[in-house]
Amino acid sequence: MIPGRIVALVLAVTALPANVQGKEDSLNKAGTAIFAQSIPQKTLAASHSHNVTLLPSLIAEALENNPEIQAAYQEREAAQQRISPAEALDDPMLEAVVINAPLASSPFNREDMTMKMIGLSQRLPFPGKRGLRKDVAAKDADAIEQGYHETVNRVVHDLKIAYFDLGLTLETIKLVEKNKQTLERFLRIAEERYQVGQGSQADVLKAQTQVSRMLDRLLILAREQPVLEAELIRTLGRNTKGEIPIPVPLQIQEVPLNLETFQQEAIAQRPQLLALQSLIARNEKSIDLARRAYYPDFDVRLSYGQRDNMMDGTRRDDMVSMAVAVNLPVWRGNKIEPRIMESQAMRDQTVSLYQAQSNEVTARLRQQIAIAEQSLKSVKLYQTAILPQAKLTVESALAAYQVNRVDFLTLLDNQMTVFDFETSLITAMANYNKAVAEIDLLAGKKQH
Repeated sequence: MIPGRIVALVLAVTALPANVQGKEDSLNKAGTAIFAQSIPQKTLAASHSHNVTLLPSLIAEALENNPEIQAAYQEREAAQQRISPAEALDDPMLEAVVINAPLASSPFNREDMTMKMIGLSQRLPFPGKRGLRKDVAAKDADAIEQGYHETVNRVVHDLKIAYFDLGLTLETIKLVEKNKQTLERFLRIAEERYQVGQGSQADVLKAQTQVSRMLDRLLILAREQPVLEAELIRTLGRNTKGEIPIPVPLQIQEVPLNLETFQQEAIAQRPQLLALQSLIARNEKSIDLARRAYYPDFDVRLSYGQRDNMMDGTRRDDMVSMAVAVNLPVWRGNKIEPRIMESQAMRDQTVSLYQAQSNEVTARLRQQIAIAEQSLKSVKLYQTAILPQAKLTVESALAAYQVNRVDFLTLLDNQMTVFDFETSLITAMANYNKAVAEIDLLAGKKQH
């Protein structure tokens, strides 16, 4: 960006009368010096302290308020509550019976076989079935637990992407505004020179075109900004009418980018893969449980019968009865075997899904690591070589233009080149940050 005082200096130089041209060289040197001082070497780097306080605070807010996370948490709690009932016995049955009551007369003491009975019965599954049912429910709960963590990681990932996209948009707006102001000053220079016959109309038109280009860019960015703000607010779980957080200027924090390490981390801790592992184990237990259907369950019944004394006073003893009943699993072809085959098919399906997801994670890790590496190289190249050289080129062109050694279009093109490089720099920084966020998600880095 060329400050206003430099533009004023340029205008003064171009309007110098012949009797003061002797001062031109000193003014040119001053203009060049001021321009050099105006070029920040790291204009896009934010303080580390700001960046490490804002984004983590937003992540903490999302963890507390995001409704997707809250829903996943409640689902996890519900799944945990299903473990204990899975191995519980069925409720016992209480029976109250009158046995052998005569139809001809109502008194219970008229017939010797008549009695009033109360009984209790309990279904007892074949040994091992209850434990398998609990194991199935526990593995289901484990899978849902990992689903909760995956939801948390995905929401945090979406938050980071929205944060960096919004930050990129805001930084781009600043660059466009700065470049527009510089171009407007160039336009005034071109108009002044054209009016005194030292410039051409083509210079004026070219400057006007570039100013219009910046205005159009600002309109596009103005349409994008509310969309990105809405996405950031959504991930935070805030009311859309609330205050919109403003990302700090973009910066990068280098992290080691090793594919093998990330692959190992993904297998060990990626919730999505761990959930599939739990489902595989769950389906193995389901197969064992389905096979246990070949073995019968037991019904144990205990009853007490009370008998009244006979009408003639003869005493009749009360009676106790006990019975054990079992079901006979004889319809194997229609019920048991299809259930076993169903459980085996579900297990095989889950194994295939696990392999597919593992392959996808590896492929996406390769992709995001490549993006991060290339973006990092671009950032360093822009910061250490391209941008400083481009800014020196503008500085040189400005000095040369002041003494009519460089035409206006060359100066304008050099300034636009600097703008394009600055835009490419912040884009590379944002791409690096987004790639790292994607890698964190793929590798299963916990955000809570």
